[in-house]
Amino acid sequence: MKAAASFGEELESTKDLADIFELVKRVVRKKTGKERAGLMLGLANLGGGPQGFVGAFFPIATNIIVMNSLPLKRIKETDPVLYKPYVFHILLHEYLHTLGVIDEDATRRKAYEISAAAFGKTHPATQFAADLSRFVPKLVYPYYGWQPQEEYTLELVKGFDRSSTSSYIN
Repeated sequence: MKAAASFGEELESTKDLADIFELVKRVVRKKTGKERAGLMLGLANLGGGPQGFVGAFFPIATNIIVMNSLPLKRIKETDPVLYKPYVFHILLHEYLHTLGVIDEDATRRKAYEISAAAFGKTHPATQFAADLSRFVPKLVYPYYGWQPQEEYTLELVKGFDRSSTSSYIN
């Protein structure tokens, strides 16, 4: 795997959500040998409340990751340095779900292992994987099969999975 500084530099040089996702896919492929193509990303205001809010979710047996636009906007406004590491972590977590890692604890452990190998233990993306609540106290991971209580408007991100190949899971 590339040196931690190299992946950190690549993350810094990304321009948008699609770029960050391409890095997620490369890092996962190098660490696990697995990949999935043909995914879409939808942004939606999934809201939040006193109990917290969900960063993203992957409806099982679909090809879409739905990311909550509310924390994205908030992080970009309040601490823009954390925006790309946060997006990397959320997309990594959900991408692991798309590869069949459904159990939340197993997904969190795998996300930490992959992030630490790619960036080192002190990088913000790895720190998000170690303890997301340290940075975003009210963010929660949805349980298996979670769906928003209310309808939401979904904005698809164009060009999200641009390196797709003819197979969905290798």
